[in-house]
Amino acid sequence: MREDDIEIAIKVVIVGNGGVGKSSMIQRYCKGIFTKDYKKTIGVDFLERQIEIDGEDVRIMLWDTAGQEEFDAITKAYYRGAQACVLTFSTTDRASFEAIRDWKRKVENECNEIPTVIVQNKIDLIEQSVVTADEVETLARNLNCRLIRTSVKEDVNVASVFRYLATKCHQLMLGENTEQSYTPNGGGSGSSGVNGASNGHQPTISAFSPTFTKSNSGTIVLRAAKKSSTARKRKIVLKKCGIL
Repeated sequence: MREDDIEIAIKVVIVGNGGVGKSSMIQRYCKGIFTKDYKKTIGVDFLERQIEIDGEDVRIMLWDTAGQEEFDAITKAYYRGAQACVLTFSTTDRASFEAIRDWKRKVENECNEIPTVIVQNKIDLIEQSVVTADEVETLARNLNCRLIRTSVKEDVNVASVFRYLATKCHQLMLGENTEQSYTPNGGGSGSSGVNGASNGHQPTISAFSPTFTKSNSGTIVLRAAKKSSTARKRKIVLKKCGIL
């Protein structure tokens, strides 16, 4: 295999109760599409997308797992080997919010501690919210996870979820200092960690304002980084992502 054919591969698992928008999220991110029709994921689905981080190709492998309890025995096997995790709940589903701790525990039982994001989806339905801003931020702080509020329907902040996780994994791979710390979406500047982030370029929206308005800066545009003519990809691959 040629050196130029080698890339960084990151396995990301997306977990949460059924109906919170996990499948729609990766469809939006990988294919740029959205459908209102809800189809229950049976077991596990898989999509991938390639982006650039600091001039290197990064292939993000997204594993969409079923949220129903009857599939636990199947899906937990797919957590193994994951380098990052998205914990997802719906703004309009209180039970999905209360289940976040259990989902985090299930993943950590198989993967130990990995870079993790809590995603509050469906913020376009904020007027129907069954959780408060304080509750969500307290949970993220207690679990020491980055909080990102998204609307898959309106394509707000979806790309930033996976860009953030890919960046954290890339930093860990390079051995950079990534002490874990809680940072809410659009939080304090300059902080970073295993589950924190540098926020200088993160889009921010007011998720709990009386009305929801999509901002032009709501979606991160992934642009290829400039490379010198002598730049070469490092022969670095994260943990083997085999299905066990």
